Amino acid sequence: MKFLENIVLNKIRPNFIEGGKFENYYSAYDAIETFLFTPDHTTKSGSHIRDAIDLKRTMMMVIIALVPCLLFGIWNTGHFHYLSTGELDASFMDKVIFGLWKVIPVVAVSYAAGLGVEFLIAVKNKHAVQEGFLVSGMLIPLCMPADIPLWMVALATIFAVIIGKEVFGGTGMNILNVALTARAFIFFAYPTKIAGTIWVSEPGSVDAYSGESALGALATTVGKVQSSDGVVNVMSQFNSDGMFSFMNSVWGTIPGSIGETSVIAILIGAAILLITGIGSLRIMLSMFVGGLVMAFLFNLWDANAFMSLPPLHALMVGGFMFGMVFMATDPVTAAQTNTGKIIYGFFCGFFGIMIRVFNPAYPEGIMLAILFMNVMAPMIDHYVLQSNIKRREKRLKLKTA
Repeated sequence: MKFLENIVLNKIRPNFIEGGKFENYYSAYDAIETFLFTPDHTTKSGSHIRDAIDLKRTMMMVIIALVPCLLFGIWNTGHFHYLSTGELDASFMDKVIFGLWKVIPVVAVSYAAGLGVEFLIAVKNKHAVQEGFLVSGMLIPLCMPADIPLWMVALATIFAVIIGKEVFGGTGMNILNVALTARAFIFFAYPTKIAGTIWVSEPGSVDAYSGESALGALATTVGKVQSSDGVVNVMSQFNSDGMFSFMNSVWGTIPGSIGETSVIAILIGAAILLITGIGSLRIMLSMFVGGLVMAFLFNLWDANAFMSLPPLHALMVGGFMFGMVFMATDPVTAAQTNTGKIIYGFFCGFFGIMIRVFNPAYPEGIMLAILFMNVMAPMIDHYVLQSNIKRREKRLKLKTA
């Protein structure tokens, strides 16, 4: 790395500083240099806190927490491909190699499109490239199905960066989670491409593994009577020996988006975020409780097969756990006050399960629930602060009385 710094970066630096022939592109050079090396510029005046953590290190820690989900998603993609083609004797490495071939291009396109927009806007406005997209660039592919067309990933990423973040002022100013904005764009623009079907690379190959995801299968039961053969066949998949059994859902050997299926991998990421102090335990726990409460209420109602799924099992399928750990806890778009985080997280889980059942056309409601609560988060914080102010004013009047 020292060789790279001395021979390459320091040699071309004069071309980008003021007076150089590429001075208008200094933002792009600075982004590459500060990504590879620690910046040498420090605060010169005013009071400030000395700390080893900064935005770049925070973003890199979140990416490390996402690595287990990425690795499992790569294997799971290959696993279901070989199941779908009937090659049951495929080795572990065969599955990993196929998964890499399908997943890495999605990740690469996400970063290329998003960082390309970030660089262009930074050069145009002559400001530093912000590190916020380092995490969004990984979250976007992980919440997509592996067979999503790459041009859709690029289009959705560009839309999310421009409309979801830059129009509000860039990293730290956006009110909507960037990755969920990209997913929402694809869902509303191209709903058939993100409906949760299983990954099959060969066109026309159809068998038991090329159908719907767990939530897609459950959605087909809404509006049907419990005694219907179709409902019985679907619900049998959620028994202890079915494809969508509780244990399969926990381990992640079920179809779904690339990084959302394995609860074990997600919990490893959650542990990393909590130990490093980056993730919010209040949001995670309150969202989990909110989801359990709504699922339990549906069990009491039990109007259709979707509602009869055990509460804990309902939280293990779909993107609930992934959204709880990595999406809802986004420090920019979540509530900021401690009480607000509990309220915000609870309703993320509560509304997420509600949307799943009440909207069969879109069985995965976590995306819409979190985006809705992103918009509500400032209002929640406002009323929490107003409540604290009134309570303190009341105490002050009692003391002075």
